Amino acid sequence: MEEYKKRYERWLASDAVDEKTKAELQSISGDEKEIQDRFYKDLEFGTAGLRGVIAAGDNRMNVYTVRRATQGLANYLLQKDPAVVEKGVAIAYDSRNQSDVFARETAAVFNGNGIKAYVFESLRPVPELSYTVRKLGCKAGVVITASHNPAKYNGYKAYWEDGCQVPPPMDSEIIDEVVKVDIFDSIHKMERAEAEKAGLYVEIGEEIDSAYIAEIKKRLIDPENLKKCAADLKIVYTPLHGTGNKPVRRILAECGFTQVHVVPEQELPNGNFPTVPLPNPEDPRALEMACKLGEQIDADLIVGTDPDADRVGIMVKTPEGYKTFTGNMTGMLLTHYILDARKKTGTLPADGFVVKSIVTTEMVRPMAEEYGVELRDVLTGFKYIGQQILRSEQTGKGTFLFGFEESYGYLCGTYARDKDAVSAAMLICEMAAICKSQGVSLIDHLEALYQKYGYYKEAVVSKAFEGIEGAAKMKEIMAAMRANPKSTYAGLKVVAVEDYLPGYKDYPKSDALRIRLENNCWVCVRPSGTEPKIKFYFGANGKSAAEAEALLQALKAEMTADM
Repeated sequence: MEEYKKRYERWLASDAVDEKTKAELQSISGDEKEIQDRFYKDLEFGTAGLRGVIAAGDNRMNVYTVRRATQGLANYLLQKDPAVVEKGVAIAYDSRNQSDVFARETAAVFNGNGIKAYVFESLRPVPELSYTVRKLGCKAGVVITASHNPAKYNGYKAYWEDGCQVPPPMDSEIIDEVVKVDIFDSIHKMERAEAEKAGLYVEIGEEIDSAYIAEIKKRLIDPENLKKCAADLKIVYTPLHGTGNKPVRRILAECGFTQVHVVPEQELPNGNFPTVPLPNPEDPRALEMACKLGEQIDADLIVGTDPDADRVGIMVKTPEGYKTFTGNMTGMLLTHYILDARKKTGTLPADGFVVKSIVTTEMVRPMAEEYGVELRDVLTGFKYIGQQILRSEQTGKGTFLFGFEESYGYLCGTYARDKDAVSAAMLICEMAAICKSQGVSLIDHLEALYQKYGYYKEAVVSKAFEGIEGAAKMKEIMAAMRANPKSTYAGLKVVAVEDYLPGYKDYPKSDALRIRLENNCWVCVRPSGTEPKIKFYFGANGKSAAEAEALLQALKAEMTADM
């Protein structure tokens, strides 16, 4: 019998599996492909920990795989630092289906291993969990979320004591421990009532919220000028049924923004995300309702955050209607805003640095050079930006100023070590308000930056490859690109090939390939760490918007022609 069939039969026969789960598994008894996909492997840690479809099976998100992952993590923590029993672990969760259940199961397993768990009483943003780990002096943290994935997904992000997502090689070491855990027979649990009595289950909430918001407010760039103009900015905000609703509205209110209109249909948490095809501000469809409300009230700015409030997208009013900003466009504006303001106020440190991922715009490079700050490139995954903060603290070299990814993730400050849509929303609104007070729109400001630094255009194309066949196809594509290197792309000469799989310079090993082209153009390809997709990234630079766009389209066409 095939191994996946043995796994399937074991679940059906086990006394540890509840009847509802068994009924679900019995319902697919005749679907060989579905059984294979659910049981051919265990969920693995990618760039953002565990992530999978909510369903029964070893390759799915459910209470059993959550318990197994937690037991493995607990074993690892106890080996690394026995003091974890007192330091404890912080746990948060978002609005997705079963997130609260998975969070309580996570706490129960930690408690069963004698480890204290600090559990938020209701849903909270990912960046607040990152902040909480360090605030409470915890050894680790867990947040139950699948971020911006479709509604059928959930996930499990693990954080270390520095507030960063678990980086390599610790992620693989944790997996090694998870693999040793029998999904049914090796789990140690403790019921909540018993854990509370023993002081192992501690509920947290408002006190942490207020401390977190206070830290964010310290990151305002120009608070005195903002006091004069915040009330003039008309904002539409949508949390997309997620965790951003309360913290984003709170921070904006405390900063003096009095005209914040929330999309009523998307205000309350709902793991089915009924009003959007995909709860991701990167998807233009996600902000359609917000755009309609914006048109009704003549809003200056539209802001949307994803379910776990680590990503933020914006639309800006123009005479032709609302224009969607890419993550790169917003990141460029914020980088310049922070650097320029700090230079003008004399607070720009001599050893300052900005961090971006390898697939993020190159436009910030000449910007960093002008302001005399270092620009650091890291692999995709915000944990690598967090690691740069940690490294600067450990070595005493470098002052972190700003970090961002093209995928709508931004961080200003070291209070958290993950992207923070709450603080980013605040800074975006501050920037927009001050620009408006000066008679300049964000569109105008961006155009001025293009004229100064050059026209940079970026794009990403994702190709989905589901199931076991899809995983094999993605490996085939990556192998072919490595085996058959090209000398030109869209007529542009290849000037350097950066292959991160065998190891490139001091980067961690990663299945990614970046090809640098002449004229500051580039392409990059990598399998997603969170979804069954290959992602193709493109960056073009031209003397005009039209030239940059033409190059971008040519690169896209050539790279994806055979996909």
